[in-house]
Order: sequence, then C-alpha cells, then structure tokens
Amino acid sequence: MNIVLITGGSRGIGASTALECARRGLGVILTYNSKPDKANEVVRRITEAGGKAATLKLDVGVSRAFDDFRSEVSRTLFSVWGESELSGLVNNAGYGLFNLIEAVTEAEFDGLMNVHLKGPFFLTKALLPLMKQGSSIVNLTSATTRVATAGVAPYASFKGGLEVLTRYMAKEFAERRIRVNSVSPGAIRTELGGGLNDKFEAMLAAQTALGRVGEPEEVARVIATLLTEDGGWINAQNIEVAGGYII
Repeated sequence: MNIVLITGGSRGIGASTALECARRGLGVILTYNSKPDKANEVVRRITEAGGKAATLKLDVGVSRAFDDFRSEVSRTLFSVWGESELSGLVNNAGYGLFNLIEAVTEAEFDGLMNVHLKGPFFLTKALLPLMKQGSSIVNLTSATTRVATAGVAPYASFKGGLEVLTRYMAKEFAERRIRVNSVSPGAIRTELGGGLNDKFEAMLAAQTALGRVGEPEEVARVIATLLTEDGGWINAQNIEVAGGYII
C-alpha cells in the first residue's frame, strides 16, 4: 500500500490533504504539535470513510529529534500497515508572523527559519531512508514569494528558500526517481496567522482575480495529485494555487 506522511496534518491544508489522500486510497500518517484532539478527529473521519491513518507528535522546529521520529515512523508503518516504506512526504507544517522588518526579533526570525526551511531540509534528509523508489515529496511554499507584502518578510523569505530547495531536492533525488515539487497557496481560509476576519478576507478577495479566498480543499486536491500517478510526470515545479492572487 502507498502511505504518505503529512506534517501539520491536524488542521487547515494539512488536514484537508490527509482527507483527500485517504479518499484516493492512500494510507496517511499525519503529524501534530499541540492539537492531538484535532489530529485524532482527522483520523476518525478517515477511518469512518473506510481508510486507514495514524498520528505522530512532531515539532518541525526541533531538528535534533528527527532521527528518533524516523524510528517512530518505521514502527507505525509496520504496526498499522505491515509496511516499511513511505511513498510520499508533504512538508506542510508552519505558522505565520505578521510584523514589519524593523519590529522582527531574532527569536522570531529563528523560529520561522527552523520551521519553514531548516525543518523541511533536515526532516526530508532523515526520512529519505524510508522513501521508496518513485516516491513524491511536496513542499508547501507561498504565493508571498512572488509578491512583496509588507509584514511577511521573514516568512516569505524562508518559503522562497524552500522553493529553491525543492529544485535541488528534485535534482539530487532523481537517481531514486523521487519527484519533488512545491505548492504555493495564495489567500486560503485557514488559521494561519490568526485566521481571517471579515475585513481582512474582503481585502484578500479584492486582490484575487477570482474574487474570493480559497478553501483548504482546493489546495489539497493539487497536493494529492502530485502524490499519485496523476502527477507522475510533474517534477521540480512550483505550482501556485491562488486563484490569481495579485496579478
């Protein structure tokens, strides 16, 4: 069976991706950091629909724990599915910070870097031994890397770095036929950065050609496609899923 691991899978785009992958017949391991109840709710929904899923706790910002996490993934693969390999990895976990450059502290900067760039780099490295030939990796970046929006400089910078890293991963993992792509959401209705109020949503909708913010499910369908045979000839690409954000 093909099994994918999704970081930050307890809510938002991660949870929607877990549900969409399960709908397409994939096994799912989803990670959470501080919301086990929400992660368990996603598993319940997958199980009730006839799928199979498991949860593991992971703080993507603590890279020294990744080797132990790989061992947990191995045990979970065997105990739940009787398998030893992953067919997909989605580096999705993250959080937002809205602050002008002059107000950003070094601690805030480091926190964002650890989760959005260092974390995906070293987590992918740690899990590579578990990835089967022909696997797919999807890194979640952001449409903020294409435009300059005041207040998100560190976040956008690290997402931009992850977009570049995606191409290097695709180059270096090619011998194992592992495809690596990035998906860049635009304005999406999630809890990232505190969520959307009516005024903020209206502003984002006005900046989007299709006249509204996106839903997590709309991003999830693209990610799931990249993880399956439907996306089998897509590699080293950044796919913006943004409804025409600031064009």
